[in-house]
Amino acid sequence: MSQDASARPGNLILVPSVITLAVTLLRLVGELLGWSPTFFNRSGGGGGAVIGIVWLVPIFGAWFGWKLTGAGDRSASLWRALGVTLLALALLPIAGFVAGRMGVPQTSLRMLFVFAVASVVAVAIGWRAWPGLGRTLLSYGLAARVPVVVVMLLAMLANWGTHYDVVPPGVPAMGPIPKWFILGVVPQLTVWIAFTVIVGSLFGILAAAIARRRPASV
Repeated sequence: MSQDASARPGNLILVPSVITLAVTLLRLVGELLGWSPTFFNRSGGGGGAVIGIVWLVPIFGAWFGWKLTGAGDRSASLWRALGVTLLALALLPIAGFVAGRMGVPQTSLRMLFVFAVASVVAVAIGWRAWPGLGRTLLSYGLAARVPVVVVMLLAMLANWGTHYDVVPPGVPAMGPIPKWFILGVVPQLTVWIAFTVIVGSLFGILAAAIARRRPASV
């Protein structure tokens, strides 16, 4: 019974979710107070900032894979799980390439929705690699990204000037609510969830492979 309880997503993601929320709030404070842009990038998209929850995905993905393996929730074949995960990972660039060949501009909102749809499909595929890990990462992804969606709404309504509300280049002007939905809700709950599930799965599978090779305790 204890193993089953420890493998439940709610139990596994509790501490990682609290840590992730703390990092989100730390980044918000750092951007509002104008701290070092190396650590708190305020530009549209906020890419490359040292302080960010994106860097937590490989760490917690590996942690989930390790804990699930120890609790007896294992993928039947790690090689198959790796192959399915890589297939899910390849789906997004393939979708972007095909859409580009069909005339969809790379920086357009139409391309964003192409990636959003591809992300949903990628999550569905990636889930099949290791359902227990996929379920856990999906739960963690939602716990990580829903607070970001809320922060983005507040930032866009108040024009805080953080990466949570600054519009990336090439995006047309729009009201705060449409902007929040298109640039906040859609990518956070599709593209970034797919990133969490797929990249987290890769590191979770690696951790599981190490855990399986570890000598049994005596």
